[in-house]
Amino acid sequence: MTSLILALVAGGVVGLALGGLGGGGSMLTVPALIYLLGFTPARATTASLLIVAVTSLTGLLTHAGAGRVRWRSGALFAAAGLPAAAAVGALSSALPSRILTTAFAVLAGLAAWRMMTPRHATAPVQAAGPVRSAAAGAGLGTVTGLLGVGGGFLAVPALISVLAFPMAEAIGTSLLVISANAVAALIPRLGHAGTIHWAVVGPFTAAAVLGAWDGKRWAGRLSGLVLQRTFAIVLLAVAALMLASALT
Repeated sequence: MTSLILALVAGGVVGLALGGLGGGGSMLTVPALIYLLGFTPARATTASLLIVAVTSLTGLLTHAGAGRVRWRSGALFAAAGLPAAAAVGALSSALPSRILTTAFAVLAGLAAWRMMTPRHATAPVQAAGPVRSAAAGAGLGTVTGLLGVGGGFLAVPALISVLAFPMAEAIGTSLLVISANAVAALIPRLGHAGTIHWAVVGPFTAAAVLGAWDGKRWAGRLSGLVLQRTFAIVLLAVAALMLASALT
């Protein structure tokens, strides 16, 4: 019963973050599974991919209904990351827990720094060539496969700077990219990381999906900058905790 309650609460918080910030909430999924629910790093990243995939697909349907998804461009961008996500997803199950934890802590710290750094208006960007686009897609696929995160905080800036998407369409299309990468990274892991603990992962996922819907309404009542910086502080604390755990 305690695990069920923790899964529901943690899933709700992750969903609120995703719905309120449009990305980054999945960075809390792995630490929650490890430190609150007792998962090993390998099983936590596998379960995280499942949670990220389902939650992202749900959000994708919402954005698609509003016409904010560029299917062709998003599919091409995602296709560049699928081989990397699948290959690294299979490899990560063989990596020591300390390496996975350290890498995740570094990425979480980077995400927190990006959220806390003010973004100034810049001149309109020009869409990059296919080589740079493929490189960006492959990089995102690698991060998703290795650490089990959606990478929304990386996907949205990449779609804006590499493909010159407007913000609304970048957020919607990033969910297509994230969903595809998460599924590609999850498939090779299923035979190596053991059985998924559905009694925990199921409620966690359901709470995340419901929390994401509430997060959208919550975001409309509070300053986006306040939400973003509050989340960044929490994420920075999580990064410090995981790094200390990995080094001791």
